[in-house]
Amino acid sequence: MVSKLTPAESRIIIDKGTEPPFTGQYEKFFEEGIFVCRQCGLPLFDAQAKFDANCGWPAFEETFPLAVKETLDTDGSRTEITCARCGGHLGHVFRGEQFTEKDTRHCVNSLSIRFVPKSRQEEYMLKEENQLHSREIILRGGCFWCIEAAIIRVPGVLNVISGYAGGETGNPSYEEVCSGETGHAEVVKVIFDGGTLPREKVLDMFFKIHDPTTKDRQGNDFGTQYRSIIFYESDTEKDEITGYVKKKQEEYDEPIVTEIKKLEKFYEAEKYHQRYFEKNPHAGYCQAVVRPKVEKILREISVSKA
Repeated sequence: MVSKLTPAESRIIIDKGTEPPFTGQYEKFFEEGIFVCRQCGLPLFDAQAKFDANCGWPAFEETFPLAVKETLDTDGSRTEITCARCGGHLGHVFRGEQFTEKDTRHCVNSLSIRFVPKSRQEEYMLKEENQLHSREIILRGGCFWCIEAAIIRVPGVLNVISGYAGGETGNPSYEEVCSGETGHAEVVKVIFDGGTLPREKVLDMFFKIHDPTTKDRQGNDFGTQYRSIIFYESDTEKDEITGYVKKKQEEYDEPIVTEIKKLEKFYEAEKYHQRYFEKNPHAGYCQAVVRPKVEKILREISVSKA
């Protein structure tokens, strides 16, 4: 459930503002319990992960799994952290400061979070686990660096993993897939909260950031490994996806060539491909190709919130 925000909370959570340092409610707060998203209530941090960084804002060295998303600011200067379920702005994450053993500081605005005391923690966590409906879908539409960097920014998307699927070769390498001889496509596995983000909305964003009418090509990337494709795992998913694409065809003058194929095996891509844009924001390809797709998805998200 999304809570109604005060103007001050909205300025931070929606408009991505920042509280003045040393003024927040939780800056010097160290009671036992958990901290949850002030907007949607998703558990974000265990109080045991909180430490005094003397930076002016609450600091946490780790988060609950899949609760907090990291996305590079469009200018490439800092990494923003947001609630994975509702997309609410939390603050930024910093590494390499050597404050703690994990060498990570999630710098959070007090107005972005709410404290749940230990006496209510177990009941609260159980309730939230019952409300979180993790779903998956595997997509392909051009270079996986582009799809991953854009889709991860959609509120309700919990994680995105780059990989390979659709071919015959077992455990393919990036070089093998790029040869076009394995039958595999570069894909992304999108893990999302089905309770707040319908599969249709994930597909909407997917179709907005690639051209589903070009066969074996996206922009300057050519080959079967760049084909537009959506994988399904059950007949129910197949029917849902097929119906969506059929309806989507009404928006295009050219035939949609997106394949709808049963998933046989997903192979996770090499580590250096994961969150490639975050690691290489100033690389030529990222600036020329990936960044425009990221900016486009951010505009779409902004329009959908308006």
